[in-house]
Amino acid sequence: MKFFLFHLMPYANLDLNFTEKYDTAWVTLPNSYFDPERGHELYNRYLDELELGDQLGFDGVGINEHHQNAYGLMPTPGVIAGALSRRVKGKIAVLGRALPLLNNPLAIAEEFAMIDQITGGRLIAGFVRGIGAEYYSYGISPARSHARFLEAHDLIVRAWTEIGPFHFEGDEYDFQYVNTWPRPFQRPHPPVWIPSQGSRETIVWAAKKKYTYLQTYSPVAAVKRFLEMYKDEAQKCGYAASPDQLGWMAPIYVAETDEQAYAEAKPHIEAFVSKFLRMPQQLSRPPGYLSARSAQAVMSAKSVLSTERTIDVLLEEGSFICGSVETVARKIQETQRTIGYGNQLCLMQFGTLPADLTRKNLELFGSRVMPMLRQRIAA
Repeated sequence: MKFFLFHLMPYANLDLNFTEKYDTAWVTLPNSYFDPERGHELYNRYLDELELGDQLGFDGVGINEHHQNAYGLMPTPGVIAGALSRRVKGKIAVLGRALPLLNNPLAIAEEFAMIDQITGGRLIAGFVRGIGAEYYSYGISPARSHARFLEAHDLIVRAWTEIGPFHFEGDEYDFQYVNTWPRPFQRPHPPVWIPSQGSRETIVWAAKKKYTYLQTYSPVAAVKRFLEMYKDEAQKCGYAASPDQLGWMAPIYVAETDEQAYAEAKPHIEAFVSKFLRMPQQLSRPPGYLSARSAQAVMSAKSVLSTERTIDVLLEEGSFICGSVETVARKIQETQRTIGYGNQLCLMQFGTLPADLTRKNLELFGSRVMPMLRQRIAA
């Protein structure tokens, strides 16, 4: 099993009383809530935390892309990846770039090729459609997201693997000259990972491409359902999906005892799910974004999260892993054995979790939980 330290880089200094005036921290929350002085501190703190994870032995670090919100301050994750590329020695996973939002996907081909060159081939290229709210921020029709995603993907992969210049002509993009400089370090191109909330179309497509599929923050039952769907689709394509092709991202908190972990994490994980993740239905799943079948599956799988947002519910459904070293290791091991995934993405800072508790969380997980799990899973 491989472990990746995943970071959302939230605006942890958010005034949580914003919900008295606004119904979400996405798209419409005024940027007057952002203090540039605090933002400077947070960016550098978060880079330190990712570098610490690398020093503690995580196999890689993961970052992602979101726009106009307090949930994640990485509208351009390539900037963060570039800042990490000289000091982090493990993999750097950009999970991922929202392809349909850009009118020129070649910018991503170039950006990722540069990071791959600087790191000597340690980039993992994550591609996503972006959640529904992003389409309001960018003024893009969500009904076009699937077609734009597929075509942008094809353009980027061809730009990485074909000698240019050549003409790319599609329904969404048309470029007379595709001639990417620099080319990626890895051949034929960096590994592609596909994070998703559980869209059936995305899972079917990822299985056909044999790309690694990551289930984002979800109850364990949903994780199992969607990863089993990927395995089934892989079988239809004539192969058995390996654990390396499957992953799950979950928030994790470790402390000296179960009771201490619960008490320390409670206000911050509840702020994460009830404040930072809070979003009206029309923002998260706008009309046309998901097919009717996928929308029904995603909503059913995540129904608990939409109604109850206490730490007790999160622990019961398994969407949050919290406890002592032994408890956290046991929970991850049990889930991994049940589902058979090979990539654990560990969200060790969430919502308002402060620097001292984040550091303790990282150090306990990195120095004690990870070695225990590596030994047990390998046995």
